[in-house]
Amino acid sequence: MQISALQNLAQDKIAITGASSGIGQQLALQLAQQQASLILIARREERLKELQSTCQALTSQPVQIYPLDVSNAVGVKNVAAKIQHEVGTADVLINAAGFGDFTEFMATDYQLWKQMLHVNVLGTLLMTRYIAAPMIDQGCGQIINIGSMGGKIATPKSAVYSATKAAIIAFSNSLRLELQPLNVQVTTINPGPVQTNFFEIADHTGNYLKSMGKIILDPQQLAHKIIHCIGRPVRELNTPWIMELGYLGYQLFPRIGDFLTRTLGNQK
Repeated sequence: MQISALQNLAQDKIAITGASSGIGQQLALQLAQQQASLILIARREERLKELQSTCQALTSQPVQIYPLDVSNAVGVKNVAAKIQHEVGTADVLINAAGFGDFTEFMATDYQLWKQMLHVNVLGTLLMTRYIAAPMIDQGCGQIINIGSMGGKIATPKSAVYSATKAAIIAFSNSLRLELQPLNVQVTTINPGPVQTNFFEIADHTGNYLKSMGKIILDPQQLAHKIIHCIGRPVRELNTPWIMELGYLGYQLFPRIGDFLTRTLGNQK
């Protein structure tokens, strides 16, 4: 089966981590409207049940839920095996689980670093390992990892978060080379700030979204762009365009880039 066959969403089984809120939730709602079979994964079971009910009202296809903390390695392995047994091989995996914290690095502690690394990085690696293996066996699939422009342009007060997202970008780039010959596409999505409840945890001042103004991304529009990548050989999606341009300029003029990110980029 060719990757392009995945564009027919009504025939796809799509697994989404971090599905109970933010980008994951928007993806679930839009994919339900397009009649995809959904495998929704998140920590909060009650929110998952609510989302399952909403999505099921939008689609005639099955909507399955699996409560899971992706930082729990044993839990990920067990849930992946359960999905394979109950639903079968996922055609697409979207790794959207993750969180951030906008605090100066010297004021944070080890437990926060550990939790962020386990959720943002190890959770993505674990889910990919266990869900991608059956994709390889069936000869077709797609992994979509949600990175961040913060993984490309690190700014003050996001040292650990930026490190986790840079890790996801590097992981995806390497994995893409490994899996492409096996007909499994790996796509990285690197958004700038998105109008979601992500900032209820990350932003302690409550001012970040206001300061970002027009570059704030609409989660519904972002979800639409991500869905458009399904079944297509998209290597990477960086958005908004102004931040992608800024990243390219940073590579050419790093000293100016440091100045701008230390000043204009320090709005947290």
